[in-house]
Amino acid sequence: MSVEVDDVTRDGDAMDSTGLSGDSESRPSADAILARLSELRAGDAPTHGGHVLSYVYDSGLAELDELAGAAIAAMQPVNGLDPTTFGSVAVLEREVIDFMRDLLGAGPTADAADDQGDREVVGSVTTGGTESCLLAVKTARDLWRLGGGSGTPRLVAPVTVHAAFQKAAHYFGLDLDLVPVDPATGSCEPSAIIGRLGADVALVVISAPSYPFAALDPVEQVAAAAADAGISCHVDACIGGLALPFLPDLPPWDFRVRGVTSISADLHKYGYAPKGASVLLHRGRGRLGAQYFATTRWPGYPVVNPTMLGSRSAGPLAAAWAILHRLGRDGLARLAEDTMASTRELLAVVERIDGLRVIGSPVGPLFAVASDPRADQGRQVDPHHWADELRALGWLVQLQPSLRQGEEILPHTTHLTVTPVTSRILPELSAAMVLAADRVRGIPAVDPLAAMAALGGDPAAVVDGPLPERMAPLIALIGALPAETSEGLLTELLARLANPTRPSADPVLPGQ
Repeated sequence: MSVEVDDVTRDGDAMDSTGLSGDSESRPSADAILARLSELRAGDAPTHGGHVLSYVYDSGLAELDELAGAAIAAMQPVNGLDPTTFGSVAVLEREVIDFMRDLLGAGPTADAADDQGDREVVGSVTTGGTESCLLAVKTARDLWRLGGGSGTPRLVAPVTVHAAFQKAAHYFGLDLDLVPVDPATGSCEPSAIIGRLGADVALVVISAPSYPFAALDPVEQVAAAAADAGISCHVDACIGGLALPFLPDLPPWDFRVRGVTSISADLHKYGYAPKGASVLLHRGRGRLGAQYFATTRWPGYPVVNPTMLGSRSAGPLAAAWAILHRLGRDGLARLAEDTMASTRELLAVVERIDGLRVIGSPVGPLFAVASDPRADQGRQVDPHHWADELRALGWLVQLQPSLRQGEEILPHTTHLTVTPVTSRILPELSAAMVLAADRVRGIPAVDPLAAMAALGGDPAAVVDGPLPERMAPLIALIGALPAETSEGLLTELLARLANPTRPSADPVLPGQ
């Protein structure tokens, strides 16, 4: 039987709905606090079992969860700010970086005979892919300035580059120069990227693979052109960095490639560590130095920060370190093989569904699904109706809106991320994918004008009331509205979710 929040008591007093008000005599017990936390977690999407095909990366190995939890507990009081005080932090980070640079083509067998100067690959463990991407951009911008660049630098990338690079360009004052991709495949021609390079380009970013469509960008060609032009080239392998190394017959995309100057890879994706842990690796200590912030220009302790944060938890680092030691390269390879086998099976399921198609030739354990224009209109399956129906059947997939790029429109799609645990539920998931398609086949895509009319003609109404059970109308609206409008509405929607709905009992004092 579920525990109602208001029924959780201490000495006869019900726990407050926030659990944070009241005097010391009426504070809830530890059991009451944990009971409420369990109640809240019960309303979340399941993080294990394979029913959520985005956001979480379930190895299917309970042993790894227990190991990660124990490692986090051991490092719980440690502050990662100062590895001279907490030497364990430096050891853990050093071993993770050593493992990752070997995995990403910069190990002791890497060819040192090239024209890139300092071959040594070094780096940092960060709190996640976004921080890794931010630091890659900040590093390249600063090096561009040190090299004589003036004015506003450009960041060149395919339009499918992760949104973290849009954030980085916004934060660090770069002009974002996005290159269109083929709407049918999600891929970008090398010449289209190379043609954008110039003296004002601080960084070119390519993905291995891209998140929206799982396309492997043309790393070799673009990196070589960047090297010839003296431009930094970052490979964003946040999602593929611990999966692609085990896939056969891929073109080189890592530090084996001339011209690749940095790579980001997330340990909390296919390294199966808890959030958040990622690595950013650089070719050369000079590049790593440009990543750091250091100051002795204040009366406090000398500040030297490799990442955006000062004080930071050492727990995710410890968990990632423990899991890498437990699995090793062979264990990661086995999990990658299992995941790719499930991915191939799911791709085959989609190909057999009349009215759906896979975008392009996805590389890695993820893919995007769109409506098949080759099917008769009455047989087409809208991917967002399909996603909503899958949700009704107990499976959570990710809806991606359409996007205009110049004169072309990238189609709206549904995104699936596959993990090792997927192999255990393949029959059920495959059947649900087919059933969901059968239920919505022939239903037209949501008309944004109709979605707007349902809101009384005011898109701002989307932020009022609870989140919709069916997301297709909301995502259609996002794809149709001007970006500034949809971004503002979504900001307000998310801000309301995380903020109190009633005035605080405690006044906010001036200066607080």
